[in-house]
Amino acid sequence: MDQRRKIYLESVPAAEALERFLAALDAAGWRGEVEEVPVDEALGRWTARPVLAAISAPHYNAAAMDGIAVRAEATFGASETSPRRLRLGQEAFWVDTGDPLPPGTDAVIMVEEVNRVGPEEVEIYAAASPWQHVRPIGEDIVATEMVVPPGTCLRPPEIGALLAAGVTRVAVWRRPRVTFIPTGTELVEPTDRPGPGEIIEFNSRVILGEVAQWGGVPVRHPIVRDDYEALKAAIQAAVATSDVVVVNAGSSAGSEDYTVHVLQELGQVVVHGVAIRPGKPTMLAVVAGKPVLGLPGYPVSTWVTADLFLRPLIYRFLGTRPPERPRVRARLTRRITSPMGVQDFVRVRVGQVGERLVATPMARGAGTISTLVRCEGLLVVPEHLEGIEEGTEVEVELLRPPEEVLGALVAVGSHDIVLDLLAAHLRRRGIGFSSAHVGSLGGITALRRGEAHLAGVHLLDEATGEYNLPYVRRYLDRPAYLVLLCRREQGFLVPPGNPKGIRDFKDLARPDVRFVNRQRGAGTRLLLDYELRRAGIAPAQVQGYRREEFTHLAVAAAVKAGDADTGLGIRAAAQALGLDFVPVTEEEYELLIPAEHWQHPGVQAILELIRDPAFRAEVEALGGYSMADAGRIREFRPEEAPRP
Repeated sequence: MDQRRKIYLESVPAAEALERFLAALDAAGWRGEVEEVPVDEALGRWTARPVLAAISAPHYNAAAMDGIAVRAEATFGASETSPRRLRLGQEAFWVDTGDPLPPGTDAVIMVEEVNRVGPEEVEIYAAASPWQHVRPIGEDIVATEMVVPPGTCLRPPEIGALLAAGVTRVAVWRRPRVTFIPTGTELVEPTDRPGPGEIIEFNSRVILGEVAQWGGVPVRHPIVRDDYEALKAAIQAAVATSDVVVVNAGSSAGSEDYTVHVLQELGQVVVHGVAIRPGKPTMLAVVAGKPVLGLPGYPVSTWVTADLFLRPLIYRFLGTRPPERPRVRARLTRRITSPMGVQDFVRVRVGQVGERLVATPMARGAGTISTLVRCEGLLVVPEHLEGIEEGTEVEVELLRPPEEVLGALVAVGSHDIVLDLLAAHLRRRGIGFSSAHVGSLGGITALRRGEAHLAGVHLLDEATGEYNLPYVRRYLDRPAYLVLLCRREQGFLVPPGNPKGIRDFKDLARPDVRFVNRQRGAGTRLLLDYELRRAGIAPAQVQGYRREEFTHLAVAAAVKAGDADTGLGIRAAAQALGLDFVPVTEEEYELLIPAEHWQHPGVQAILELIRDPAFRAEVEALGGYSMADAGRIREFRPEEAPRP
């Protein structure tokens, strides 16, 4: 078998790729099957046929209240001034709610309106109308009527209606069995101690979790190493016992990507290469009349392509279409660049600020599974565009409930671990917290454009030595408040023992020291630039100055991995990853909040938390933080800003 590297066969638009795939499956006779299951076990299943009532509900004339059953005609004329007496057992019969009406009766008088005058008589003070307080036969459901149409996902109310109608078994579409085969010699089962070059296999858990939610039966195959015959045997075994097979990784053009060759040998490769990003090397094949999907190995690519191609397959097998996700219009806060000719799926943070929705693009890497955790939606850049400009109104497909998105507090600015603590506490109070890390200056800019409720800032003004307020005066055009969240230590993050002996900024110019930086606009980046100028060091002298990360933890991770010898960050990040810390300065980290958002429930909740002794103790326990003066408020008014 020729196992040479293989280029992508095509670059097919996603909609066309799915259409080709479904047509090939139709030609192969692949379709769902019907089975009968007890109604008690049918929750979440999709009906395959109309379900007709076996009996009426109720199937007898039933008392709707506790009281006496009577013949309405016998009560006519009764009133407060002219009460009527009825003989028990002849003209009136005691009944409880749900009892069948005695023969000859057609109404019920509530017990509260009946006066017992003796062991054999009752007195009433108002006439009853025919069928008063009676549930007649078929009031809810009439025998032979359709209770549930085909293509219905059975919820608890449908289960109740079917049982009430005397239906105990129901025809539903069989749930498709979906087998996921993870491939790659580098993969290992989940562990907290992976070795160098080992990658924890979690894609199967993500996609099979989605399969279960979509209505399929998830099956995980053990990891298959990079071996042609082993992969072939795994696919053959999975096809024999499954309705759908997913092969993860091995769909690209690497030297050990065997999937395309195996599938060509076993069946028909319908599509290899889809015009999307991420997920271009997606493979769609038919083997033994069943669909086999070769999905790329990067986690975001795996999720996007499963959503595009696996999700429709499962719902098709269940005799229906995937439910539409909510879509909203939002204002894009940052420019997006995209390659021509591909649909670009961009993860975005979405929130409502004032009367409008805003969407902030997140990191684009296909390997960043955490972005799927934090994002609220997907924005698709069409294949005919090279990007979308900042400020454009765009359509976003929501991945979370709209009410969760619309009620969230939107924070855009500098990153700090304390923000993660705030988010956790706010969520316990039912308040969402959507944060995007764009640096302190980026946060002020976002507030000026009305794109956030607050921004985390820590900007040292070189001229005055004051934090934040000089920059607010310079760049913000509306009244606002600066709330001190905490004071924190900034310094050098270094490996345990500080093997390079890094003590001050002059050490960064040494040829044996590799540095990892923060992004432009970050307060930490401005602090670095300030200190380098003071030390007379040009950025070009710092090896790694242009390597940028967006969070303190990302800087710490680079040092921990040995990709850098040091980076500038907070003590808490060093402690979180077991690094040593060389202190440089203490800085003020403040929340900049426009006055128009001061009364937002989320803002008020944050102010309460900052004053809470338990929260303060939790922050200081992280290390490198001081909550002295936390909650201090400084007011800013635009007239205080210097005139140009």
